[in-house]
Amino acid sequence: MAYPKLTDKPGALETAAAIRSGELSPHEAVEDAIARIEHLDVHINAVAVCDFERAIETAKAMDGELPGEHQPLFGVPMTIKESFDIAGLPTTWGHAAHKDYIANRDAKIVRQLKAAGVVFLGKTNVPIDLSDWQSFNEVYGRTNNPHDHDRSPGGSSGGSAAAVASGMVPIEYGTDIGGSVRVPAHFCGVWGHKTSWGLVSKHGHDHPAMAGKDAHDGALSIAGPLARNADDIEILLRLTSEFPLFERKKPLKSCRILAILDHPDSPLDNSVRGPAEAALSALEAAGAQIDRKSDLIPDLAAQQADYLRMLNVAMARGAPSPDGKRATATDWFNLLDLQARNELAWAHLFEGYDFVLAPPAPVLAVPHRDEAVFRGDIDINGEMHPAAGGLAWAGLATFPNLPATCLPIGESGGLPCGMQVMGPRWGDLDCIAAAREIDLILNG
Repeated sequence: MAYPKLTDKPGALETAAAIRSGELSPHEAVEDAIARIEHLDVHINAVAVCDFERAIETAKAMDGELPGEHQPLFGVPMTIKESFDIAGLPTTWGHAAHKDYIANRDAKIVRQLKAAGVVFLGKTNVPIDLSDWQSFNEVYGRTNNPHDHDRSPGGSSGGSAAAVASGMVPIEYGTDIGGSVRVPAHFCGVWGHKTSWGLVSKHGHDHPAMAGKDAHDGALSIAGPLARNADDIEILLRLTSEFPLFERKKPLKSCRILAILDHPDSPLDNSVRGPAEAALSALEAAGAQIDRKSDLIPDLAAQQADYLRMLNVAMARGAPSPDGKRATATDWFNLLDLQARNELAWAHLFEGYDFVLAPPAPVLAVPHRDEAVFRGDIDINGEMHPAAGGLAWAGLATFPNLPATCLPIGESGGLPCGMQVMGPRWGDLDCIAAAREIDLILNG
């Protein structure tokens, strides 16, 4: 069940422990990470905005200090998705027209993580308007998948996943509305967590056209962490959660699990189905109870149609669609009603099941192309299918506002493959715990 790993560098908590024990200073940790970025990023181009001088200055000031009680990541270097504001750095969302916009304050997540001891080295690359499963734009260029430079690292948190997978930094924070955390994690072979909608603040994650206007937190979209292990995902979530979460701490063997490997809107490529089936078989051999079908599954075709309509309206902020039609207030309230019904249907399913396992995407890392993935087709088992249909797998958790932890489960043709562990809303920590147990069974 091994999946390809590109680095043996320590994770965030491991780095913090080395700093606490005196084996490593914050300055040394930051300098080491900068050296890795300067060496590796020549070929990957994950870090779009460098803030090395301020990071070194911050880290030097931390040398010799004792970590505070609430600084579990004291001295740990990280980067963050370009779309989050860091005071003094540009926030462009990939637009050349906004390349001169400089944020004047930190996003809330940045403030929270700085308070926990993190040292930010810069920001990672995104597609224009965060709307593709690639990460390239005319401001910062193209980010390559660290496993295969001819392929995409995913999007829109593609630079984030590439930086973590290659070992440049141990942790990252991205956002997800169409799989933008989970798909890069899947493409790059790292961990990613889609939070329950509303759990983590996105204040300071505003399109530069809305700069300074404190826009509302948009429908469907969430902020979520990326890392190379479950413990780092968990600490990032705990540090940024807006409220405490309840944990059941139920062992995987005592859980009832549902696997969804078929969707009416998107077939699954054999390169994904193979590792998924092998993982399910290994879990069953270890004692897990897994169903492959259930009458409790909501109407997935209807869910996908409603999800795409809401996604398009939310992304366009109500602007006219390509056919010239504009969503009305009635259209939006109808979508909210449909979403609420869908969320209740999934809540009913989770009365009978503890977790749902499903792929984050129908394919592995896609080859680079010069247009957005969603403007064309993707190859699934030798046949071309509309790429937008592939959003169905991310939409499983997105439309009903559910948490989902993506972990690497195997590989196919040298490319990593992931699986998402979905749970009931606000069950984020349980999803991470289940993913941790799954990882131990599959990867030791």
